[in-house]
Amino acid sequence: MGMLSQISSGEDRQLRKKRFLSELFSFPEGIMPIGRLDEKSEGLLLMTTDGKLSDTINRLGIEKEYLAQLDGIINSDAIEKITKGINIGVFGKKYTTKPCSVVLLKEPPTLPDAHSSLRIGRHRPTSWISITINEGKFRQVRKMTAAVGFPTLRLVRVRIGTIRLEHMNPTEVNEVTLDPISF
Repeated sequence: MGMLSQISSGEDRQLRKKRFLSELFSFPEGIMPIGRLDEKSEGLLLMTTDGKLSDTINRLGIEKEYLAQLDGIINSDAIEKITKGINIGVFGKKYTTKPCSVVLLKEPPTLPDAHSSLRIGRHRPTSWISITINEGKFRQVRKMTAAVGFPTLRLVRVRIGTIRLEHMNPTEVNEVTLDPISF
């Protein structure tokens, strides 16, 4: 949460006040994220120095699972709409999302405390869903939940393919061996 999914800013002056992944670890030269998380999201981010592996994983439509805390108590009608695919805007154009899996969580998940900048529960009750998608449009999950009237307050990616966040803490870095066949 609060970081851009890139190693450093380069020379862009507007980005100097932003936080980058290089603060977390001494990553090898040429490393890049596989996919991205927006600055207000948190969770699992895979990194690689293998551009072909990154491209393969992105092209294959690998499942990505998120836990989303929503503003309000989501209902079955809204869940069904998201599940079937919903119209969102992507870079100024209408886009219908692919069908996905959405599960209402009866209990809040066990996660580290939310970042203090998130205004959770200040106005109305919240609910949690697990949402699994196999695409990754710009801020897609947030746009999907907002489109049915339940904006996302907190978004945590917990799985990419078969790789799970498990019990990692924020800012923790673990080295894993990635094989596109295992996804």
